[in-house]
Amino acid sequence: MTEAATPSDPHGTSAPAESAVAAEIALSASAGAPTSGTADPRVAAGSPTTAGSPGTGTQGPAAEFELAQVNIARLRFPLDSPELKDFVDNLAPVNADAEAADGFVWRLQSDDGDATDIPFLGDAWLIVNMSVWRDTDSLTAYMYQGRHREMLSRRREWFERVQEAMTALWWVPAGHRPTVGEAESRLLHLRANGPAPYAFTLRTSFPPQGAEPVLGGLPEDRGCSV
Repeated sequence: MTEAATPSDPHGTSAPAESAVAAEIALSASAGAPTSGTADPRVAAGSPTTAGSPGTGTQGPAAEFELAQVNIARLRFPLDSPELKDFVDNLAPVNADAEAADGFVWRLQSDDGDATDIPFLGDAWLIVNMSVWRDTDSLTAYMYQGRHREMLSRRREWFERVQEAMTALWWVPAGHRPTVGEAESRLLHLRANGPAPYAFTLRTSFPPQGAEPVLGGLPEDRGCSV
């Protein structure tokens, strides 16, 4: 970061904050500073993309699909502030842990190696991470162990508490790399409609063809702000 951050610009650039948007999954691949003029939350029309069942690894029909996840959080302080130094310093190690984890497929990142300069929903105080995993089991296993688990315990130091959904999961065809616009669409759909095959959560997930929901066993206090 080469410029000082201001209250209207938490990422140390000249882009003003836009509409405020009010966090639940992986800290890996953290991201999200929109530039001025970004305002296109895109709710896609049509049928949801469905995909492989959770916990099935690469065997059978599930191998045709992979699990995409997007997670956003709203910063309490600018990214270059002393309050967020530990968070920023741990981005690279946590990303490396994710890439080495069993079941990891892909993560959103810019040329800088993370996604802290990638806009989301036109709000400069939002950060976003997006990644693709083999299934829900591999994502959950990564989230609640090692360095990432340690960072989860500190999330309230860095991010605001919000009431609306900040995380969405959905199945994608194997090899597909979701776009930011796609992630915005999924998250907004979840907020408007609750868990469905188009966008769901770890606690209420769906198998490949959108059959009955699969209720997860995550403790109520388990959730990630990044």
